[in-house]
Amino acid sequence: MSQKRIVLKFGTGILTQPETCTLDHAQIARLSAEVAAAVHAGYECLLVSSGAVGAGLMALGLAERPADLAGVQACAAVGQSKLMNLYDTAFASHGLHVAQLLLSYRDLDSRKSYTNAGNTLNRLLDEGNVIPIINENDSVAVEELRFGDNDRLSAEVAILARADLLILLTTAPGLLNNGALVSEVQNIDDVMQYAEPTKGKLSVGGMSSKLLAVKKAVQAGIPTVIANGREPQAIAAILEGKPVGTRFVALPR
Repeated sequence: MSQKRIVLKFGTGILTQPETCTLDHAQIARLSAEVAAAVHAGYECLLVSSGAVGAGLMALGLAERPADLAGVQACAAVGQSKLMNLYDTAFASHGLHVAQLLLSYRDLDSRKSYTNAGNTLNRLLDEGNVIPIINENDSVAVEELRFGDNDRLSAEVAILARADLLILLTTAPGLLNNGALVSEVQNIDDVMQYAEPTKGKLSVGGMSSKLLAVKKAVQAGIPTVIANGREPQAIAAILEGKPVGTRFVALPR
């Protein structure tokens, strides 16, 4: 594949333990190793990562995601540093640094903030050994409008960064139609009805949210893949063009 600038989105479901809803340290280390391998192979990788709220829940001893905005913000404020510390440690073992960018809907809606964010991302990628890690700024955002477990945010970041490929890693093997994997989608509108409303205990997205993100990305000319983030070496397989997950063909730029 000719893609060189990649945006990867890690959902809450692949970063936490299903039974305890705590951060899965081994999983984060494995995913970081796979991203690092892609960087060392010549790809520019940007990571949109959920998990801050889950990390905050663990630290605060809460059993489930708060229903109120202030509660979610409190969990995110506590958990974001813990999540970044894990990434920092994981990527450091591969000779890479991490950079944190927290974005809100208003940042992407403001021309000045949008331009500044894009310039920052480009400068970080120019370093060659830095992984920008982006998350929604849950701890200060006041908008009720959500990105959907960072699904929409990942599409926005892919467009902002002029990415060549967007990869959404989730707990599902890809888009399913009556239990069967849809390997490739030429027209996103033809499969929107396949989305199932189910989602994880800590997630706020689901397949519907992902398909809306995919639609935004492919309409901007960015091919997208939805795949299982629990499958070892899924990232490498996708970059090698192997039949992994569901591939969505982009419209011409």
